[in-house]
Amino acid sequence: QVQLVESGGGLVQAGGSLRLSCAASGRTFSSYGMAWFRQTPGKEREFVAAISWSGGSTYYADSVKGRFTISRDNAKKVVDLRMNSLKPEDTAVYICAGDPFSGPYYSSKSYRYWGQGTQVTVSS
Repeated sequence: QVQLVESGGGLVQAGGSLRLSCAASGRTFSSYGMAWFRQTPGKEREFVAAISWSGGSTYYADSVKGRFTISRDNAKKVVDLRMNSLKPEDTAVYICAGDPFSGPYYSSKSYRYWGQGTQVTVSS
């Protein structure tokens, strides 16, 4: 069984930066893609970024492109999300997802494993 645990959330002023980390358990981490989604109350989970199993391919939502960077370290079983130039509209619970077993990488329905999430609040 795979467990995903996020860390690094917090309160930051607009224009600031945060780095989120997702630590995975299990021996198969290096064999599947990973992603970050975010969610605000009353809304569906929104795709933020995804990375292939090797780290060779990355994908971003238009709203974060150029500001966020996803990366992974398969030896440490960690996937990071570096967030720069944060805006108040980036405020959300950020959730790590793993193993897109079916469907497109940007769909929350595609992922087998989920973390609990970490809160990111950006003040104006």
